[in-house]
Amino acid sequence: MTEITLRRRHIARNVLIVAGCFGLAAAAGLFRNIVIARTFGIGSGLDAYYAAFKLPDLLFTVVAGGALATALIPVLAEFVATDDRAGAWRLTSAVINWVTLIVTGLALVVALAAPWWVRTVIAPGFGPVQQAETTQVMRILLLSTIIFGISAVLGSALNGFKHFLLPALAPVLYPLGIAAGALWLAPRWGTRGLAVGAVAGAVLHLAVKAPALIRYGFRWQPVLHTDDGAVRRVALLMGPRVLDLGVFHLTLLVTTNLASRLGPGSVSALEWGWDAMQLPETIIGTAFGLVAFPTLADLAARGDRAGLRATLAESLRTVLCLAVPAAAGLILLGRPLLALLYQRGSFDAAATDAVYTTLRFYSLGLASHACLELVARAFFAQKDTVTPLLLAAGSAAVNIGLALILMRPLGAGGLALANSLAVTLEVVALLWLLRRRLAKPE
Repeated sequence: MTEITLRRRHIARNVLIVAGCFGLAAAAGLFRNIVIARTFGIGSGLDAYYAAFKLPDLLFTVVAGGALATALIPVLAEFVATDDRAGAWRLTSAVINWVTLIVTGLALVVALAAPWWVRTVIAPGFGPVQQAETTQVMRILLLSTIIFGISAVLGSALNGFKHFLLPALAPVLYPLGIAAGALWLAPRWGTRGLAVGAVAGAVLHLAVKAPALIRYGFRWQPVLHTDDGAVRRVALLMGPRVLDLGVFHLTLLVTTNLASRLGPGSVSALEWGWDAMQLPETIIGTAFGLVAFPTLADLAARGDRAGLRATLAESLRTVLCLAVPAAAGLILLGRPLLALLYQRGSFDAAATDAVYTTLRFYSLGLASHACLELVARAFFAQKDTVTPLLLAAGSAAVNIGLALILMRPLGAGGLALANSLAVTLEVVALLWLLRRRLAKPE
């Protein structure tokens, strides 16, 4: 059996595992949304809850989100290739300690300045009562950001060892914590009950990885550096990717700012439309991106440009074959599906129409979002995090410019359409650059 065949089988097997887990996570997310929809519908209360996520999400992304995985896995692969588990776990411990210190410090600063952030940046269109509720919910959610930071490092480390099962199961448990908060805490505490549920879900997200960590011999160490400079290499690789993802989340924050000016329910409609589009995008695009990345990094490290090109091309073809029909299905069947799943209790027909409007426009960019998961990682595998950053910055500018133009005639749907158009242009540009780079003679 050839190396290429083994590589294909390895990727296919692990994609099925990860996609299956993401499917379970999607089911758990649907259950969470059904519970929230029945309790809150879409309106000012839920707008405050979703707006409160924007800054904690940005903080997590900047310090410990996908940027960290992008930087940690290629460096960790050097230890795994030489079977140096002790070095790998020392590096992981140092990164955990840095992440905990930085996220905790920033979370405290954000919590103190939360009223200003909400009033000025996140939701200037909200009234005073709604802004106060957003502030309190945000402060609770900042606790989950610290927990997620630790969990993200450990999940990336396990992926570096090519263990995908338990890190992929973690997203199944997180929405169940929020659903529990909606069922048992929201009747008394409102949206703050949802936030407490999110903190509980973050704890479960971290705890589920424990068996795999024990199996691979993880031992936490109170260190902040390694003698071989591995932490510095991670930081250098992480810098541009932090800016890349930071730009993405800043764009989402600007979108929330604009949506807060469109009337009650607009922020929630965007959030629910985005969430519905993300279900197939995660199962298809994120699953392939997570599983293919260590293989792409290995091929790039060995200078196998032909193997990298072939693996990426085959993965992209498969992603497109799955994502395009999924997008068509959401556009054609989205409204009856939303009504079937959510239209009960406080979630009425008007809420279904509002969410479907944003879902329809977000679905136009589903295939592009799924391809971006792979195309960007092809650059990261070659330790190039600058090119995707520059294209992401250009995409953000296009997104915001189109949003300002389209929100007038199309409302929240215009904000969703702006996102789809911008990400499609970004993927086309990345593919053009990548084709030129990989087409160079060996």
